Amino acid sequence: MTATIIDGKSIAEIVRADVAKRTAALKVKTGVTPGLAVVLVGADPASQVYVRNKHKQTLEVGMASFEHKLPDTTPEADLLALVAMLNARADVHGILVQLPLPKHIDSEKVLRAINPDKDVDGFHPVNVGRLSIGEPCLTPCTPSGCIILAKSAQPDLKGLDAVVIGRSTIVGKPVAQLLLREDCTVTIAHSRTRDLPSVVRRADLVIAAVGRPEMVKGDWLKPGAIVIDVGINRVPTADGKTKLVGDVAFQECLSVAGAITPVPGGVGPMTIACLLKNTLEATERSLGLTT
Repeated sequence: MTATIIDGKSIAEIVRADVAKRTAALKVKTGVTPGLAVVLVGADPASQVYVRNKHKQTLEVGMASFEHKLPDTTPEADLLALVAMLNARADVHGILVQLPLPKHIDSEKVLRAINPDKDVDGFHPVNVGRLSIGEPCLTPCTPSGCIILAKSAQPDLKGLDAVVIGRSTIVGKPVAQLLLREDCTVTIAHSRTRDLPSVVRRADLVIAAVGRPEMVKGDWLKPGAIVIDVGINRVPTADGKTKLVGDVAFQECLSVAGAITPVPGGVGPMTIACLLKNTLEATERSLGLTT
């Protein structure tokens, strides 16, 4: 058996196309253009590429993009003042402060300063709480993308035994909450889990988000399992260069899983697509069009 490879790029294109269609309809109906503000502090190369891609894709779906690039010496108070200004702007419906921030800035303080209704990253404690009790909320982008990818392989996840490897507040915990909303039976495993392979082996759906290169082996999987690999790890190659790999040993798992995401090209493209989806939904809520 060879697993179906879940193509995150093509699925992200579908999500973006739907967002573009709904954005155009919203503009005709209300005259409002959804606006996304992205704040970048410093010159981290990976963050710069990510912010550039966000800007490009935001414009492509018909939204307004507001970029704020600040030097890495920016005082915390100045960043908080910018966030307060963006909170107050009627043309800004989503705010994202790119992480990581310079060490002299308290990231938690900054994230908590964002209006929860504009928190398109889904990191504010209010949105975390809303997610945990099942209320409508803006959900973290990567976990939302994981659910969409899993449902592309099996549209109804109800009753599946799901194992999430990793307990971070960015992916592990929120994706577990989203799986509960899909009526899965959810186990959160991590580096301290006893006999992790046997825990994973009972899962119909595995979401690997632990940050360890190729940790999940082929013999850990139940035959036919859906595998969503969130890991992005750069490892050295024999020729002295590097390559990107996930948390899953892809080639091993390809012959056991029923469906699997590649790295790159799996979960990664979904993150910005879900960010745009969140921005649209934040706009709709601000207009009273959805709950």
